[in-house]
Amino acid sequence: MRESTERGAETATSTVVLYSREDCCLCEDALREIEAARASVPFELRIVDVDSDPELVQRYGHEVPVVEIDGRKAFKYRVTSRELLRRLRRRS
Repeated sequence: MRESTERGAETATSTVVLYSREDCCLCEDALREIEAARASVPFELRIVDVDSDPELVQRYGHEVPVVEIDGRKAFKYRVTSRELLRRLRRRS
């Protein structure tokens, strides 16, 4: 899984962070939903592999994927593009 991506950052108003790990079906699903939302609303997307940092492993354990919007936890395990869009639009 990629570490980060900046597409849309030049007009982004929010930052979405996906905490995930390799070979995680739910993480792959979450990324697809996030990318679908980004087709409608620009935002910066960062993808963080929790296994790359022992502190992140301790913090998230097996509770991935976790999605944060502008530093606040917004989703755990499942995210839909519809709900993500709703939350992003509410913030702008």
